[in-house]
Amino acid sequence: MIELFDNPREDKKSDRPAPKSLVKFRQIYQDAMAGAGEEKNNAQKAKGKFTARERISYLLDQDSFFEIKSLVESNCHDFGVADKHIKGDGVITGFGRINGRPVAIFAQDFPQLGGSLGLAHARKIADIMDKALEAKIPVIGLLDSGGARIQEGVESLNGYGEIFYRNVKASGKIPQISVILGPCAGGAAYSPALTDFIFMVEGISHMFITGPGAVKAATGEEVDFDTLGGSRPHSEKSGVCHFVAKSEQDCFRQVRALLSFLPQNNEEKAPSETTSDIADRPVHVLERVCEMDPKKAFRVHHIIWRLADDYGFFEIHQNFAKNVVTGFIRMGGEVVGVIANNPDCLGGALDSDASDKAARFIRFLNAFNIPILTLVDTGGYLPGVQQEHGGIIRHGAKLLYAYAEASVPKITLVLRKAYGGAYIAMGSKFLRGDFNFAFPSAEIAVMGPRGAVEILYSRDLKKETDAQKQEEMKQKLTQQYSDKFASPYQAACNGSIDEIIEPAEARSKIINALRILKSKRDPKKHTNTGNIPL
Repeated sequence: MIELFDNPREDKKSDRPAPKSLVKFRQIYQDAMAGAGEEKNNAQKAKGKFTARERISYLLDQDSFFEIKSLVESNCHDFGVADKHIKGDGVITGFGRINGRPVAIFAQDFPQLGGSLGLAHARKIADIMDKALEAKIPVIGLLDSGGARIQEGVESLNGYGEIFYRNVKASGKIPQISVILGPCAGGAAYSPALTDFIFMVEGISHMFITGPGAVKAATGEEVDFDTLGGSRPHSEKSGVCHFVAKSEQDCFRQVRALLSFLPQNNEEKAPSETTSDIADRPVHVLERVCEMDPKKAFRVHHIIWRLADDYGFFEIHQNFAKNVVTGFIRMGGEVVGVIANNPDCLGGALDSDASDKAARFIRFLNAFNIPILTLVDTGGYLPGVQQEHGGIIRHGAKLLYAYAEASVPKITLVLRKAYGGAYIAMGSKFLRGDFNFAFPSAEIAVMGPRGAVEILYSRDLKKETDAQKQEEMKQKLTQQYSDKFASPYQAACNGSIDEIIEPAEARSKIINALRILKSKRDPKKHTNTGNIPL
């Protein structure tokens, strides 16, 4: 009998030469790790961009990356693609950890055939997405690709179809994050659009369906890459992008921060954190809200910061539809999603973009078991021909649907004003808010008291010809209307709100409400709904 080991308990490097099969494997593996080679990798760095492996290393916890399918090659025999024997086919796939928690990841390698997507490339991405869904862990895509690989014809387009299908299949079940780190053109742009969050980096990220050349040929418009599909237009105008970073390192820091607020899947709750910030910390500065003119602009961020543990707020869609603010905070150590009207922009009025922004965030929170805190300070829906013709009815209905559908804990606080349909839309009691609070100075009515007076008493006001007396009459009638029809006490009497609260006690009241509702929904029994783009 042949003994394989001299000493079964001994395990140290042997002085014997390595077997030929092992030498061959090590050489092939070394070539695969080198990617496109030093020259092409240096060209990537000359553009101010990292290589795919460097990106993975920056994003994941140290030494946590576990790669799979590193030796996959394209089956394309045309145009010399197969002859190049590109190991990995231009995309790196595998698993790692972020903040100690497992994630699945794929990173397109632009120096290899421009990161173009062929069938083998697509199958690698599809496989890692399948495994992420089976393992119930988040999937992160680092995208840097020239698009479909034209050498492979329609098969490359079929590959995109496989990825889109999996994006939809995983929607609402595991968090999906897209990080745009170069071009993302044509059909490739639709996969990120199906994911939950999109990150872009100033100067290097570009997304568009048709590039500048095609735009000029079709419409005659001359436009550069940044103006057409850079981080600024997509974060400020289109709303496609949720986060903008100054650099790749900053981008990876933001991704890690986002994941710290998210559960691994829809069957878990978001991770808790210990905090030294006491739950019943009084917030006396909020008393100033009671003395403010309802029409006066202010940034709602100041209220969010003071309600949050340690004044921390991770804002989402910061540059888009600024009249509504969305993001994550912690209260009593638990993750909470915030939707707040922002009087500093359009007076906090709701428009089409703000409705879409808030509705999709609410649906994400509902899918992943995160409680919703709504801060209301709105004069209604934004009026105007442009809004009506732009579909404010259709877009506003999405917000109503999202709140009514959500079965996670829902807590609403009316700060100063809540008028008209916007009052109902912003997490009202009759869309099944669990706890609805208001400050003593809040106005809750069909419309603003002054506007209501001008309609209800128009004849009486017209009879008064003296301008000063007419204004005095308006003020008197406005106060009477406000006391009778817009008072929070009236809303409390008819059950529109649960309680009028001391502003200084807002933080402790909300945390107590969250603790009461902690077991409202069992995540594993929740009926899954996908997070469709809105």
